[in-house]
Amino acid sequence: MKTLLTRLVADRQGATAIEYGLIAAFVALAIVATLPSIRNNLNSVFGKVNTELAKGASGK
Repeated sequence: MKTLLTRLVADRQGATAIEYGLIAAFVALAIVATLPSIRNNLNSVFGKVNTELAKGASGK
């Protein structure tokens, strides 16, 4: 039993997996936090394009 506990304490693969999981969680959090501003900017750009296309289609 003591050798099993010693091996578990010495095993670093679990710690590495947890670190990668934390990094992925922080990246996902950053992406989710920036999505509303990106969405608003895209809506503005496509709204302007739509307005200009409507003007061009009507001949004004």
